[in-house]
Parts: sequence; structure tokens; C-alpha cells
Amino acid sequence: MSSDDDEEVWIPLREREEWKDVEPIPQDDGPNPVVPIAYTSQFREVMDYFRAVVARDERSARALNLTGEVIALNPGNYTVWHFRRLVLESIEGDLDKEMDFIENMAEDNAKNYQIWHHRRWLAEKRGPACMNAELEFTANILSEDGKNYHAWSHRQWVLEKLGGWEKELEFLVQMLQEDVYNNSVWNQRFFVITNSPAIGGLVAAKDSELKFCCDAIRFAPDNESAWRYLGGLFKDDKSALVRSPEVIRVCIEELAKDKISVHALNFLLDLLCRGYRPTADDCRLLDFPSEGLSPEQLARQVCERLEVADSMRRNYWAWRKSLLKKANS
Repeated sequence: MSSDDDEEVWIPLREREEWKDVEPIPQDDGPNPVVPIAYTSQFREVMDYFRAVVARDERSARALNLTGEVIALNPGNYTVWHFRRLVLESIEGDLDKEMDFIENMAEDNAKNYQIWHHRRWLAEKRGPACMNAELEFTANILSEDGKNYHAWSHRQWVLEKLGGWEKELEFLVQMLQEDVYNNSVWNQRFFVITNSPAIGGLVAAKDSELKFCCDAIRFAPDNESAWRYLGGLFKDDKSALVRSPEVIRVCIEELAKDKISVHALNFLLDLLCRGYRPTADDCRLLDFPSEGLSPEQLARQVCERLEVADSMRRNYWAWRKSLLKKANS
């Protein structure tokens, strides 16, 4: 027996007793459509009946079931999702059952905006009691696609509106252990650090985050996300970036290992432009003259290294160099 024999046979609506009283409304493409769409007979029929239901503003159990059939054929139809919500509210539909429906739809449509919008609407209706379920749902989606923007956006909304901050950093550590290069996880970590009421903001978390980030850089020096996160920790006080021995140390350490590390050179350029003056030992590690060069002159040399190390963006680094003060100014 083939698998097709196990599938439920679709019965046209015109053959169903419950729809005998409804006159379907065909789609009007005009007398001479330029590029007629080859709809399947099933899609055309469910849409004809859906138009009839909307025209009479029928909000009933059968209307709800009909929207499910339409959505199964076209999950991106915003109008159908909107009408489904109107029906659910009118008939006081079972929200737990609706959540099952949306989870089944999400299995094959995890990046469908309408599904996530509908899910948020459901979560708003259910309130804080669904917090754990929502966080678990997004975690399951992210286990399949760690950069699913919709899942991360929904997760942030859940944290802000329903709670669950307490275990979020632990969850993010696990995800970074699986993929330390995942920029979406780094973004979420910064969101938590700066928004969680339990942490106290960036100032309170800076020391621990600085250690966490520097350790991550040492583990994977070519990870641009970690370098950008490091800079972000000082977004409210850029002058403190130059005064931080931890920041200087990790940058010098990595360049001592790899003198053409693009991310470390880029970070060093930022430090120099903000007034960082390398010590004689640092200059030796970086293969720079230890005396006589200003931060601006050193920055020009860094730009020249980047023109070679990052040849794809050679013109960009040349432009950055042109913004620096002339060596004899």
C-alpha cells in the first residue's frame, strides 16, 4: 500500500452537506487577464467559498475550519489569517487547540511572518501562563535554524511582555557552545544584558561580560561577532574602551599571534583613533616602531596592513586612512 492511500481524501466543498446553503463567489480576474494564474481546482474552490463567507461576515465553526483549509494551501494569505482571528474571537474558540494548529503549521513554515504574527496574538490572549511554552517553542525552532529572525524577535517579545529573563543567559551560553559564530545569539545576549531587570543594565554587567567576551575571542579570534560585542560593551562610554586593560590585552595578544588578523587590526585601529598609545612592549609585539610615532601615524600603518590583509575592502581601508591626520601635521 502506498503512502498516498493513508492520506485523507479531500472532499470538494460543493459536495459537503454543511456548505449546501452557500453560493461560492468566483475570483474576478477581468475579461482578459494578461497572465492568468493556473490555480488548482482545490485552491480555486476553497477560495471561492472563503470569499462567500467573508462577504456575509460569517463567524462560525465551519468558517474557522474553512480558513484552516485555505491556510494549508497558502500559509502566507494575510486576509485569511486576519479573518481567522475575528472568527476565533467571535465564537470564543479554544486557544489551546489553536496553538496546536499554529505549531503544526510552523513545522514547514518556520519563516512565515503571518504564522508568527498569529502566534503573538495567541500569546497575548493567553497571557503570562504561556511564557514557558512560548520560550520552548522558539527554542525548538532555533534548534533547527539558529538564525531564524522571526523566532528571535518573538522570543524578545515574550521576555519583555511575559517574563522568563532568569534562564535566558544560560540558554544563550548553550547556543554559543554549539555555534560561537552565531551573530543572532550574540545580538540576543546584548539584548538581555541591556534589558533584563534582574541584571541592572550594561554598567552592572560590564565586568562579567568583558571576561566572557574576551574568552570567546581567544577561543575563536576570527569571530567578528565577538569583536563587535566587545565594542558594544562600551557603547555608552567609548573613552573607557581605551582605558580598559582587558580590551588592550586581548587585542595585543591576538595580533601577536596573527599580525594580519582583520578583526583585531580593525579593533586596534578604533583604539588608536580614540587616543590609545601603545607601550614599547606592545609596539614590539605588533612590529611597530617603539618610538616617535603618534597614534595617528600608527593608525595609518594599521590601515596599510588592512589594505593587504583585507584586499576585498582595500578601497574602504584606503578611505579610512585618508581621514586620518597627515603624519607631519
